[in-house]
Amino acid sequence: MKVLKFGGTSVGKPENLKTIFRIITDAYQKDNAITAVFSALSGVTDELIHISRLAARRDRSYENRFEWLYNRHLQFIGPLFPDEIKPELIETTDRLFAELREIVHGIFLLKELSNRSLDLVMSFGERLSNTIVARYGQLLGLPVHYLDTRQLIVTDDNFGAARIQMDITVEKIWNYYRSNSGIQIVTGFIAATEEGITTTLGRGGSDFTASVIAAAVDAEEVQIWTDVNGVMSADPNKVREAFSLRELSYEEAMELSHFGARVLHPPTIQPAMDKDIPVRIMNTFNPEFPGTVIKSNPVGNGGFVKGITSISNISLLTIQGSGMVGVTGVSSRLFGSLAKAEVNVILISQASSEHSICVAITPDSVKKAKSAIEREFVLEITAHMVNPLIVENDLAILAVVGERMRKTTGLAGRLFNALGEKAINVVAIAQGSSELNISIVISKKDELMALNAVHDAFFARQSQINLFVMGVGLIGSTLLKQIRDNYQTFVSEHALNLKVVGIANSRKMLIDEAGVDLDSWPAMLGDSPVMTDLNQLLAEIRHLNLSNNVLVDCTASAELVDFYEKFLAARTSIVAANKLGNTGSYSQYQKFRQLAKEKNVHFLYETNAGAALPIISTLRDLINSGDRIIKIEAILSGTISYIFNNFQPGKKFSSIVKDAQEKGYTEPDPRDDLSGQDFARKLLILAREIGIPMDLADIHIDPILPENCQIAKSVNAFFHELEKSDPHFDAIIDTASANGKVLRYIANFENSSAAIRLEEIDDAHPFHSLKGSDNIIAFTTSRYSENPLVIKGAGAGAEVTAAGVLADIFKIAHSVIKKRSF
Repeated sequence: MKVLKFGGTSVGKPENLKTIFRIITDAYQKDNAITAVFSALSGVTDELIHISRLAARRDRSYENRFEWLYNRHLQFIGPLFPDEIKPELIETTDRLFAELREIVHGIFLLKELSNRSLDLVMSFGERLSNTIVARYGQLLGLPVHYLDTRQLIVTDDNFGAARIQMDITVEKIWNYYRSNSGIQIVTGFIAATEEGITTTLGRGGSDFTASVIAAAVDAEEVQIWTDVNGVMSADPNKVREAFSLRELSYEEAMELSHFGARVLHPPTIQPAMDKDIPVRIMNTFNPEFPGTVIKSNPVGNGGFVKGITSISNISLLTIQGSGMVGVTGVSSRLFGSLAKAEVNVILISQASSEHSICVAITPDSVKKAKSAIEREFVLEITAHMVNPLIVENDLAILAVVGERMRKTTGLAGRLFNALGEKAINVVAIAQGSSELNISIVISKKDELMALNAVHDAFFARQSQINLFVMGVGLIGSTLLKQIRDNYQTFVSEHALNLKVVGIANSRKMLIDEAGVDLDSWPAMLGDSPVMTDLNQLLAEIRHLNLSNNVLVDCTASAELVDFYEKFLAARTSIVAANKLGNTGSYSQYQKFRQLAKEKNVHFLYETNAGAALPIISTLRDLINSGDRIIKIEAILSGTISYIFNNFQPGKKFSSIVKDAQEKGYTEPDPRDDLSGQDFARKLLILAREIGIPMDLADIHIDPILPENCQIAKSVNAFFHELEKSDPHFDAIIDTASANGKVLRYIANFENSSAAIRLEEIDDAHPFHSLKGSDNIIAFTTSRYSENPLVIKGAGAGAEVTAAGVLADIFKIAHSVIKKRSF
């Protein structure tokens, strides 16, 4: 025989009964003996409690709630039964409600609601639902029988959470089933004392009913039908990537249930566990899904960790003091005082020094727990042998559960590494010698982030980086194209999902948690009704609570740079093509790095110096490996490189600048390039990377252009003045040529001094042979003193700059992939 249990959500709507009886019928055809345990209709138990409490306060509004509850059941009956059957069922329903009304009215008159009375009131939820369900099954022509479990399940008189007297109960159940067959529709949750007084079994009572009956008759399986696809790896309302578990051991299920998994309640499993009966968790609304089987020694029991769960609101009490060290009986007195005060302890943590013990309890127990402990240790506290009790509120417990965690090294490291990456502080830790569970106490505000981070660390099949791309001009749009074109390669070769969650330009922004379609983003962004607002973007990032967020700054916006601190504080990494973040004040430069380090995120900007050339990373590698930078020489402007690589005797300087503008190498006003300011910013970044506290004003720039060109009022006027200045440039290049040299505009850093000058260099210099618009840099170091380390290549253009930004993104992704490897 199989025992099926259907919860309140399963019977929340009348149309659900059709699905439920298809499930029951299918089971009955395979096994002629079926028991189906039903809870009250969804929400009815809570409503009955509410009505009772209103009545006890002599609040007559209970009458309106009572009528609503009555009509709720009539409305449930309405669409299920033909008119000729309704009167009979409504009459039965009316009798039950008349009895209930009389009990509630008594509570109203007495102004008293005892646990015994409340149990009786609550019992009507199951009695009503099962009456309707049983009659519907009979209407379908099935051999259905209604069974009130108060006839079979005997308990003590601990009303509200009565304890079953197993010997008597098992005998009664066995005798009943020996003489009754067919489909039994059974009330969950309720029972009775030996004297016949109605009791309830407490939280998870209907599941417990099913498990007790299954154990009594040696059932083949218990099936708990709910509204989720089995037991999940985490709460899907808190963890987006939670998935259904195929199998669990009894012990794993008990641990997950204890620490907040809502599908099961721990006592539910015990009777089935004692008889080695599998418990299967199924979805009423997806009956084809196999669900989760809980059994002893599950075959192929999955990964080392099976589930991650949490308790959202707990308080931590810590008792500590020198008078506890080496003193026997302290723990006994502590837990004895809590037991006398009827305080349930969720978690215990004690330091090996014996100096302190902390216990986690529910917040509503803090007051009586604190009083009980202070009474017990009043003498020690007065004598300053024990410190005043410390109470910490607004905490949460996160538990990592898995039977295969036993004797597996590295699991705790992965757990704490995942929390460390998110800068989540651990308040307390507990782990039993069984190694089945590692529990940690953290701040309640960090619960969601911690759950997602730890779940990703143990279960993610691929690493996901969530990108928010700011600026979709030439570089930004090219970056999006490169991500789109290489997406499948990232997934297949690196198990990496680069998901673009947000895109923004100066006017509008587009946020899609599922990922923006990179084939149609221009139209989607254009149609977006959301105006670009950095405060709103920050709020969205916090609300989405995604892991591994990266803000990609492809703008030249100073306003966005002003928000860098806020994004870093929100644990969002930054990849910047925008140089303004690194060329402002030195204090700002330091602040960004310090904050990134504190929050365990990244601040990368390789393209700030040389597009896709690995200049900054190479410089860092040299420094980190202990090398000393003696001198830096560089040409880090594709525009200036092109102009002077093509400037030869017989060519007019103004013509070459004009040619560069027409080919798109220069800014609309070439003076923005020829001023050397952008070049100087790149040199400033390199100097700061070495550790020199330098500002832009500290860099000496020899101007290329004569003053008349610099002060020209328009671009056309500038070119006119530049043509007039051609003789000046002819003289310079003719002199260089006569000396057997070429002209190069070179940035130089040496002895903590930085300058950019127009220099004559011969063919022995590594910059002599530079071609096209290539950039070049030479590092002279302690190790590279004879022959400088030279890096040369394309230093401008949307493709290479976007590729450099993508390379920085991939560095962040690689760090995530590396930490995830086990």
